[in-house]
Amino acid sequence: MGLTADSLIYVAGHRGMVGSAVVRALNRHGLNNILTATREKLDLTDQMDVFDFLQSHKPEAVVIAAAKVGGIYANSTYPAEFIYENLTLQSNLIEGSYRSGVKKLCFLGSSCIYPKEASQPMHEDALLTGPLEETNEAYAIAKIAGLKMCDYYRKQYGVTYHSAMPTNLYGTGDNYHPENSHVLPALIRRFHEAKIANAPSVVMWGTGNPLREFLHADDCAEGIVHLLLMENPPNLVNIGSGHEISIKDLAHLVAKVIGYTGSIEHDLTKPDGTMRKLMDSSILRSTGWVPKIELEQGIGMAYKEFLAAESAGQVRQQ
Repeated sequence: MGLTADSLIYVAGHRGMVGSAVVRALNRHGLNNILTATREKLDLTDQMDVFDFLQSHKPEAVVIAAAKVGGIYANSTYPAEFIYENLTLQSNLIEGSYRSGVKKLCFLGSSCIYPKEASQPMHEDALLTGPLEETNEAYAIAKIAGLKMCDYYRKQYGVTYHSAMPTNLYGTGDNYHPENSHVLPALIRRFHEAKIANAPSVVMWGTGNPLREFLHADDCAEGIVHLLLMENPPNLVNIGSGHEISIKDLAHLVAKVIGYTGSIEHDLTKPDGTMRKLMDSSILRSTGWVPKIELEQGIGMAYKEFLAAESAGQVRQQ
């Protein structure tokens, strides 16, 4: 089934960083018939509400960008909430989509689905070949269940339900919560506040030695739309930049972009998490997608948006 300008596309989680980027990418491709619903209007953990919503609107395609997300602290502190909410909302959306006749669905996961000791860069074949990283196991298990649901629905029902696993994302609409945010927005906020306060130093968790890959949300969204426009997309693909940087070097890069000139200290009592998480995105790249936003450029864009949001009192913190 090909998508046209008239195709109704439901983006679940359109207010989030990835979902809003998907909406922008769809618009850039002339796919402007987009269905959205705020959390106040549709509770994705309420099965009947989700089923009724999808049955009444009958979208042709669905993008599941909705999820309960967070960094190491949030995942370690609230594992029951992470597994319950994610399992519930994604199951409601996948089954509800099938019942309402949706033929094309893209489910978004995360690089944390791969084993803690997976060989690097991580290929899609590494899935379920070893134990997961303990700090975000609950979230990872939920995401694995979601992508397997898509596999099984595609196999049994013949619907084009498939999954994309983004690497660490950042960009417009990111979460800057002081405790529950991911590493890059956390660093942006921390260095910005240190700059404003003329603080002599900034403290980081861990050694700073782990390597991470980062991708701007707009590049990720282009990859998702690229997959939606394919007649026969792969069941599972990674979406990554192909470049990695140590957390220590990332901190220095963020400090450079923001203009913070103090020192950086390390709290060695805090965990590092997985030492390396580089995605092998060769499958998606082989279909013609390539990222376009370099990391330093993307951090500059994110910081400019953070400043604008702060000035307007609209910094996302949840």
